[in-house]
Amino acid sequence: MDRRNFLTTTAALTGTAMLSGCNEGHHVAIDYSKHPKQKEKKSVHINRGKKTTIKLATSWPAHFPIMGEGVEEFAKRLEAVSGGSLRVKLYPKNVLVPALAVFDAASSGEIDAFHSGPYYWKGKNSAFSLFSGIPFGFDAEEINSWMLYGEGLQLWRELYANYNLYPLLGGNTNIQMGGWFRKEIKSLADMKGLKMRIPGLGGEVMAELGVNPVLLPAGEIYTSLERGVIDATEWVGPALDIKMGFYKVAPYYYSGWHEPGSILELTFNKAFWDRLGDEHKQMIEVCSSEMNANMTYKFHYENIHSLQKLKEYGVKLRKFPDEVTESAKKALERVIALQSEKNPEFKRVYASIAKHLELSKEYADISLKYFLNVR
Repeated sequence: MDRRNFLTTTAALTGTAMLSGCNEGHHVAIDYSKHPKQKEKKSVHINRGKKTTIKLATSWPAHFPIMGEGVEEFAKRLEAVSGGSLRVKLYPKNVLVPALAVFDAASSGEIDAFHSGPYYWKGKNSAFSLFSGIPFGFDAEEINSWMLYGEGLQLWRELYANYNLYPLLGGNTNIQMGGWFRKEIKSLADMKGLKMRIPGLGGEVMAELGVNPVLLPAGEIYTSLERGVIDATEWVGPALDIKMGFYKVAPYYYSGWHEPGSILELTFNKAFWDRLGDEHKQMIEVCSSEMNANMTYKFHYENIHSLQKLKEYGVKLRKFPDEVTESAKKALERVIALQSEKNPEFKRVYASIAKHLELSKEYADISLKYFLNVR
């Protein structure tokens, strides 16, 4: 059976008990036999006659490859799964609110939801950057396991609730490349004084290495790189980088460690979320879970094919020198220690990550690392 038709059919016909918790790490069963009136209220199709429109803004342009397209597909799937009772009105970046104003707009109730990345909001709370991922940290599979079955979602929702927000997983970029450089990096000394577009904890680590991190909107990166306003930029990976044309002005393309598995978010205004019927919540969670998976796998598929094209264009693939990588690891320790000292919530979230990551690294060493080496 076609998987999409199957999901559409089951989402419409399956009872709430089967759908509940599809995107939750912990599920508490409810004994409806003790609450007959509540059982009737929670029955399937309670929202058939009630139509809800979700005003959803994104940090991406309309039809933006993979990320923007993924949200558009989510909107179509949700309307189909709900039988038309849930409709998403999409607002690409800068149409209703600026790209990086979506957090505040959803918090205030100006919009109902947004699609973006948690590390953009580290100015609100430095702990938010950890939910995107950390340098030398989780890959896509590991961060999803921490989110869904560890403490990730619980901690994320607890901290976002302070801003009247309720987050869901909304995709993963998979492992990102280390960036495009106008000149080859042969030593740690070559990093000193470089102006590089790089956000999040990766930017803080680079700053420790003597790099000057710069934040630029997507539309200004290529021109800044071409004119020498910046010396380097990271973006995502081959699939999106090739469309930006960076290879034309910065021929050295480096493998990365700053974002090994970067989470994207589908976040709702919490008051709006709480007003939704349970059936509609379950439908949104099912469709967001599908988007989270599909986006991750599509990034991998597009990356492996786009890399071949970049090689044909003469791109020079490189790895950072060992002294740069080792210095970056030490720099990350300093950044984590400083942020943990300044923010107890950062310390608490990182402690949960470190515990999960240590177990995952041990298992990966005897399983995935072995396999990749022999493959």
